[in-house]
Amino acid sequence: MKALLLATAGAALALSGGAAVAAGKAPKPKLSMASARAIALKRAPGRIKDAEYEFEKGGWRYSFDIAQGKRIHEIGVNAMNGKIVEDSFEAPGGKD
Repeated sequence: MKALLLATAGAALALSGGAAVAAGKAPKPKLSMASARAIALKRAPGRIKDAEYEFEKGGWRYSFDIAQGKRIHEIGVNAMNGKIVEDSFEAPGGKD
């Protein structure tokens, strides 16, 4: 997404807690991707177009791009405590 992006193979490993990231390893999240997805969709109903486990703004989080009509709603969920850490909109087709 906006900060450190994990490669496709690395993202799969990161979800199991095993990807090496820059100076260390991605910590195993306390929250599952499925639980984070439910939190994100409760805040922003729609169709998830992209989901990532990433390090951004000083913490590990799940980031979801949710299609809502012609707009993309980005929801970030803290992977350790389930709190929403981002709630913003992107332009359709825009890069974040």
